[in-house]
Amino acid sequence: MRNGSGNWLADQIRRNRVLEGPGTPSKGQRWCTLHTEFLWYDSSLGFVPPPDYGIPKLHYFEDWGVVTYGSALPAEINSPFLSFKSGKLGGRAIYDIVHQNKYKEWIKGWRNFNAGHEHPDQNSFTFAPNGVPFITEALYGPKYTFLNNVLMFSPAVSKSCFYPWEGQITEDCSSKWLKYKHDLAADCQGKVIAAIEKNEIIFIRGEGVGAYHPKLKLKSVQRNLLLLHPQLLLLVDQIYLQEDSPAKVATSFFHNVDVPFEDTVIDNVHGAFIRQQDGNYKMYWMDDTGHSQKAIIASRMYPRGYPYNGTNYVNVTTHLRSPITRVVYLFIGPSIDVQSFSVHGNSQQLDIFVTTSEHAYAIYLWTDENKSHSVFAQVIADHQKIVFERASAVRNSPVSGVKGNIEIVEKNLQHFKPVFQQLEKQILSRVRNTDSFRKTAERLLRFSDKRQTEEVIDRIFAISQQQQGRAKKNKKVAKGYKFVDAGPDIFAQIEVNERKIRQKAQSLAQKEMPVDEEEEMKDLLDFADITYVKERNSVPIKVQPGLSQIFSTARSSAPLVSASYTRLFLLLNIVIFFVMLAMQLTWFQKAKSLHGQRCLYAILLIDSCILLWLYSSCSQSQC
Repeated sequence: MRNGSGNWLADQIRRNRVLEGPGTPSKGQRWCTLHTEFLWYDSSLGFVPPPDYGIPKLHYFEDWGVVTYGSALPAEINSPFLSFKSGKLGGRAIYDIVHQNKYKEWIKGWRNFNAGHEHPDQNSFTFAPNGVPFITEALYGPKYTFLNNVLMFSPAVSKSCFYPWEGQITEDCSSKWLKYKHDLAADCQGKVIAAIEKNEIIFIRGEGVGAYHPKLKLKSVQRNLLLLHPQLLLLVDQIYLQEDSPAKVATSFFHNVDVPFEDTVIDNVHGAFIRQQDGNYKMYWMDDTGHSQKAIIASRMYPRGYPYNGTNYVNVTTHLRSPITRVVYLFIGPSIDVQSFSVHGNSQQLDIFVTTSEHAYAIYLWTDENKSHSVFAQVIADHQKIVFERASAVRNSPVSGVKGNIEIVEKNLQHFKPVFQQLEKQILSRVRNTDSFRKTAERLLRFSDKRQTEEVIDRIFAISQQQQGRAKKNKKVAKGYKFVDAGPDIFAQIEVNERKIRQKAQSLAQKEMPVDEEEEMKDLLDFADITYVKERNSVPIKVQPGLSQIFSTARSSAPLVSASYTRLFLLLNIVIFFVMLAMQLTWFQKAKSLHGQRCLYAILLIDSCILLWLYSSCSQSQC
């Protein structure tokens, strides 16, 4: 960091922080990156990018199950960014701790972790050729499968959110948080099988079958990514079915949160594109029989309260064939002119041929069922042959634990006690102000078992007053230690109390008492708590299955009707009371009891003000 890279990184964070509009952090996250600027910034140094800035590299984050390429590239021509995710729920470390029952003295399963902020996005990807977001995440919205760049299947085999479509098992229809604690959702996982870079061509393969319901009887849900050129990405979905699988149709989604998609077709090959300043970014698709199905292009607005407005997406639906179905997608930047695109396949191999104005590519993918081949894929770019071998597959080595970790941790915790004792001496010996000292003593005694009596506080206060008359610093310090010895051992009492609290919390966890997730998470998110209700009026479609029909079904209008009746009731009451007040002022002016009239007027005015306040509050919260 002494070469100026820290200053450069701090400056990048500051420049790219969203201050207003979509994506603005919530109150709890507004300054979550501010510490990086203080840690890395040094005013005596300049702003120097890291030495490898601008050099594309492939990174595999094993714990996340995330692969990235081009993350250190500036946004310019032929500088792509590609990412892929397929990993264990909560990350490998947390997932293994929960499922292998590690550290059982302290950790009680998923109760000690919070995976509710994740999304049902195993086997998802993003692509930004030239640094321009082409296929993006749908960002922070409802935890629905279709709001991620992944697959859904039909017919559904469980209580799905969008019948007849079945999403990933962590999808929750009745909550804004991901389902992760119980049943099948607790075992959700994907896997990165390969992440290889050869001759500037990237090959990534992931397996996502562990993210779907076992009753779908999917043998494999495999996604392959081949970055042939900085502006040319090939994606292949390979879906293997068991013999008795009920799945008949698969549908995939591709999102862009900034720009809407438009449809296109060339020689019966359907596609979609987005318009950007430097040109059109296009995508086309075709299955292994050469058929290209027209897609559904739509937008989805997020409910009120989320930090983003919504997303635009392409929805491509494919009829499944037993035992294997493949769909090929081609993503093209504005500088690439694709002249031909064809697909041929059988049960053992898939052949893809792509020709541009400058290069010709032949891609061969072998299935996992074909054990005779020792390679995942082979690419022939012009006359250059690139082979991605199975020997280069990702090998997830088990993490070895430390023997006697419980004793080691307990032993290390004992080192903290002298630190707190020293802090106790420093805090209580340096306080001189009478008011602040009394408040501090009361606050500390509140955490101890000592009674908060005036005698105890006055005793501490009297000792502190004796120190103010001392002239020499060493005598002050000595008196400070005498003061600590004379006062109660507050930190020791706090330590005992905290130990009791931990033991009580562990006993509650063992009894499987419910945890209020809303209370845990509302400090991080300050948008409205919106409950999503399963849509029951969906109708399966026959010719071209898709989700647009499901999303266009009418939602229940009961909450809106209830809110309208409430507002109408309040308005009528206000009008009636004002009419009564007017009658009192005009018709009953000659009444004998002036005191009674004044009391009635006061009651009516107060009641009207209360009703006005209720109506105002109801309008702001939408009842």
